[in-house]
Amino acid sequence: MAAVLCVGLATLDVVQTVADFPAPGRKVQSSSVSYAPGGPAANAARTVAALGGSATLLTALGDDPLAGAVVSALAPVDVRAVTGITPVSMVVVRESDGERVVVSHNAGSHEAHVDDSDALVARADVVLVDGHHPALALSAALSAKRCGLTVVLDAGSWKPVLDHLLPLVDVAACSSNFERSEDELHARGVPLVIRTHGSAPVTWSRSGVTGAVPVPSVDVKDTNGAGDVWHGAYALELARGTDPVAAIGPASAAAAVRVGSAVGDWVRELARWQDSRSGSTSC
Repeated sequence: MAAVLCVGLATLDVVQTVADFPAPGRKVQSSSVSYAPGGPAANAARTVAALGGSATLLTALGDDPLAGAVVSALAPVDVRAVTGITPVSMVVVRESDGERVVVSHNAGSHEAHVDDSDALVARADVVLVDGHHPALALSAALSAKRCGLTVVLDAGSWKPVLDHLLPLVDVAACSSNFERSEDELHARGVPLVIRTHGSAPVTWSRSGVTGAVPVPSVDVKDTNGAGDVWHGAYALELARGTDPVAAIGPASAAAAVRVGSAVGDWVRELARWQDSRSGSTSC
């Protein structure tokens, strides 16, 4: 079974769905509320597991009931948590178009360290890092380089650790608003740079060659975590031996399943989609 080690942020997300976002100083009633694990690395790991891969999450969590709820909800992901805090995100999703607003108290544990990154990496085929826990990301990326494994960076926003991490990265998969250009990332040693653009084609650049891959059209229900799903699906495709450019298509298809799913349904819908691809059936 293809295995991905996802290194980075895990949160507890409180998600509420509203007809429209409130104006400053106003209150609105939500039509639904749910509690679920979130964070780029955690969502990517859930994606890997839903798509039939072996997922391990290396993160930092507190010694509190919130952490227990996160770990329990992440099953069957193998969660390895060092001591830190349990971050919480408040997510508000607009019903009409799936747009969301997120307020987070993210990873405050920048000094989190792990003693067995070599052992965790040795069980993986690909390592995916989001940079939210710098010491964990660097340790895992260095171990991956020693093992000859591919390192994928979920580049959502610039973080100081990237000055040290980018030379270890094989694929930088960037959001549309990531602050560094493709040329800058190549100059820092990244061979393949990919950039997602929401519903527009995904662009890529490698060895002086560029291209674009269309994304599926979908009736958007919830965009929260779509990029995380893209990264998890992409890393799993690489773990299965797919060419790094060819893997863009399946990753975008998985992200389309995510945005076309209602809040709370996306993991189950991803598993059904994977079953339909493989010809099996799921309950």
